[in-house]
Amino acid sequence: MTGSHPPARSRIPGSGLAKGLAVTLRTMTRRAHTAQYPDVQPELPPRSRGVIGLFEENCTVCMLCARECPDWCIYIDSHKETVPAAVPGGRERSRNVLDRFAIDFSLCMYCGICIEVCPFDALFWSPEFEYAETDIRELTHERDKLREWMWTVPAPPALDPAAEEPKELAAARKTAEKLATARAEAERTGTEQASGAPDAADPDTPPAEGGQA
Repeated sequence: MTGSHPPARSRIPGSGLAKGLAVTLRTMTRRAHTAQYPDVQPELPPRSRGVIGLFEENCTVCMLCARECPDWCIYIDSHKETVPAAVPGGRERSRNVLDRFAIDFSLCMYCGICIEVCPFDALFWSPEFEYAETDIRELTHERDKLREWMWTVPAPPALDPAAEEPKELAAARKTAEKLATARAEAERTGTEQASGAPDAADPDTPPAEGGQA
């Protein structure tokens, strides 16, 4: 028993060439657009991934970014310092002090995991991408250079008008309002005391008891 094969599809001679020429003709009629880089900077999307900036004050050396990095391109060194007790009889505490924070961008694949896992918002995306080097060793950015990239991080987008106010801003606003109210109350009390006190230069003001006339 011989197997049956489907009949070969009949092909028009030269159909492939005709399709290729049709693509060529459509492309020829389109106007070419040339990006004039670097004379004209490209318009990057707001969430573009360029380089990573470090906000050192927020870093607690928790090492989450270095542990979760799939390329192991983040290098962190730190030491412990003893913090004196805040109150007499209190207990001394120890805290981590950051000595080195470096990112090797020759290994980084820009996955953004380090930024996502950071619990204290110490790492941010910057849209800057012009940091090519002739020496690969210069692509390891230390914390001073990572701090400079923070100046290029764009401001976060505005919240939706119907969104709730962030808890941090609400707490800061309430604290500022309380301080302003207390300051205004203190100024009002001081003004009332000053206006109610007898004027020593007024000759009609009677002397105090035990004083000389």
